Amino acid sequence: MKGRVLVIDDEDDFRLSMVQALDLAGFEVEDHADAQAALSLLNYGFKGIVVTDIRMPNLDGLTLMDRVAEIDPEIPVILVTGHGDVQLAVRAMRQGAHDFLEKPFRTGQLTEIASRAMDFRRLLLENRVLRAAAGQVDDLEHRLVGRTNGMIDLRRRMRTIGPTEADVLIVGETGVGKEVVARALHDLSPRATRPFIAIDCAALPTTLIESELFGHDAGAFAGAMRERYGKLEHAQGGTILLDEIGSLPIEVQGKFLRAVEQRVITRLGSHEERPLDVRFIATSRHSLENEVAAGRFRADLLYRLNVVTLNVPPLSERRDDIPLLFSKLLQEAAGRYRCAAPAMSQRQIADINARPWPGNVRELRNAADRVALGVALQPGIDDGDQPMRLADQVAGFERNVIASALLAHDGRLKPVYESLGLSRKSLYEKMQKYGIDKTQYGSSADDIED
Repeated sequence: MKGRVLVIDDEDDFRLSMVQALDLAGFEVEDHADAQAALSLLNYGFKGIVVTDIRMPNLDGLTLMDRVAEIDPEIPVILVTGHGDVQLAVRAMRQGAHDFLEKPFRTGQLTEIASRAMDFRRLLLENRVLRAAAGQVDDLEHRLVGRTNGMIDLRRRMRTIGPTEADVLIVGETGVGKEVVARALHDLSPRATRPFIAIDCAALPTTLIESELFGHDAGAFAGAMRERYGKLEHAQGGTILLDEIGSLPIEVQGKFLRAVEQRVITRLGSHEERPLDVRFIATSRHSLENEVAAGRFRADLLYRLNVVTLNVPPLSERRDDIPLLFSKLLQEAAGRYRCAAPAMSQRQIADINARPWPGNVRELRNAADRVALGVALQPGIDDGDQPMRLADQVAGFERNVIASALLAHDGRLKPVYESLGLSRKSLYEKMQKYGIDKTQYGSSADDIED
């Protein structure tokens, strides 16, 4: 096999023709009509490339390209475009797309571009392995940044546990990166090429929770017109992340215990047992032992899930990692918003390091986003210890208020000037004065309706 290609296009016939061409050329191909579903198959060490249409409902190709870049900016993304979107595709290449194809195209063009992209990806992955062997930063250190003892020990344990089939319980405060740890464990395992399905136990609808998890047969309840796969079956061969497992209702935990213990499920309205080939990873921000003592969680389910327990340290326990982590998050934010990463003064870095960050990495990431957009901390201005003039403080405050409003309204000007009590002309003048570009806040420069 030449390598793995993920093909995403909502047009069934066109997607099938691309799959057939790539398959005949010797590629291992997996296709999806929905870009969101395809994202679960990607990881930092993905051994392949992505071919995606630009115009798709829900998640379009350009947004998908940005999401792929967040997972690994060096996964080649090839855009498929109609004649009217060529300029858009060219602009996307400047922003990181590997190549593009204009419809209609010859199958030979597709396979030739895919081969070049695959060679690029293969060489890049080989170089990463060589750098890791030479003692340089590897994939896990890229995802879980930190040089403190807690993070070094966490990565060491993950490298040991990841390749096994052991179920894992990940414990840590809100925002520490429990899902990042779970995804990395999946990518370290033999199941890395199979689905990674995340289930938010706290968000499952109470009345339909069993149907969502286990699926149902036709006629199982009013409105069940046809059979439906549950989330557990969708993960066959892969990994299931049970996010905030402590939120699972106690009455469902018994049936769920059987799925974990025997690796079989029974759909609602059925008596047929279906085998389940998955690995379970659960997360919790609370001590499940305390939940067991309070009668809100089954002890037998806890014992089954925590074959191995990983504790992810909060930022309060690894303060020396904060500057390094913030720098990485700032670079990622600048890439997402397509702007230059601002320079940070020593005073600003010290301020960032001194803050408590109760929301941990999630809160730090939001702060990095705001800095990249120029909304907070006034990056690039090293004012030392000199107090700012009143006029500068007022201007900085006004700029931040406008930028925050644009961020809240996705760059649409009308709700911004209405919420701020400004005229359209005044808002334009102030944006020009402070060098604010609405396209950095979600709006396209070509938008007509604000």
